[in-house]
Amino acid sequence: MSSNALPYRPHDHTACVSQALADARSICQSQNARLTPTRERVLELIWQSHKPLGAYDLLAALAEDGHNAAPPTVYRALDFLLQHGLVHRLASLNAFIGCNHAGEHHTSVFLICRHCRNALELTAPDVSNAVRSAAAGEGFRPEDTTIEIAGQCPNCLADTGDD
Repeated sequence: MSSNALPYRPHDHTACVSQALADARSICQSQNARLTPTRERVLELIWQSHKPLGAYDLLAALAEDGHNAAPPTVYRALDFLLQHGLVHRLASLNAFIGCNHAGEHHTSVFLICRHCRNALELTAPDVSNAVRSAAAGEGFRPEDTTIEIAGQCPNCLADTGDD
C-alpha cells in the first residue's frame, strides 16, 4: 500500500487487492507453498477493505460467494496465510488484516481506530529496534511481535470534534 493509500483516505482497494495477490503468488511460488483457490479468496476478502475481519466474517463472505466452506476450512486458510506472512492476527479484535510487508520479517505496529475499525500497519524501525534491544537485554530473542495501538483515526477525530 502506498503512503497515499492510507485506510482513512479514499483510494482504489482493487490496487491493494491486486498487489496483495501478486505478492502472495510470488511468495508461495518461492516457498513451494500451494496457494489454493480458497486461500487466495480468503486473502482477497481480507484485502477488500482495511478493516480487520474475523473468521466468521470471512465464512459469511465465502458463503455469499457460493462456497460451502466450514469454519475449519477458513481457519486452515488463515493459518496458511499467517504462516507465510501474508496476513496478521490482531489479538485485541480476534481478527485478521493483510500484511503490507508480505514476505519480510518485521515488527508489526498497528493503529486501530475504535470507531471505524480501520487499521493501519506502520513502518516503525525505531519501535522495532527498541523491542529487539529490550528483548536482547533480557537474553530473549523475539520471533513474532505485533503491537496494537487503539485510538481514533483522523476522519473519526474530525467527525467527533475531539483533539
